[in-house]
Amino acid sequence: MDEDCGCGGHHRRHEDDCGCGMHGKGHGYRRRFLTDAEKMEKLKSYADELKNELKAVEERIKEIQS
Repeated sequence: MDEDCGCGGHHRRHEDDCGCGMHGKGHGYRRRFLTDAEKMEKLKSYADELKNELKAVEERIKEIQS
């Protein structure tokens, strides 16, 4: 666990965006609360990333099978 922020040891380097709100760029401040619209946009972006990952996995499976 990171003793400064209490976010746990789940990120490799302290400057990575782990979501705890303490590791932002600039003066060490990052917004901790998002609007519903911001949350929705992040979720949509994450869903798109997952869809692209699945597509890549399916393509790799086809390559291996052929």
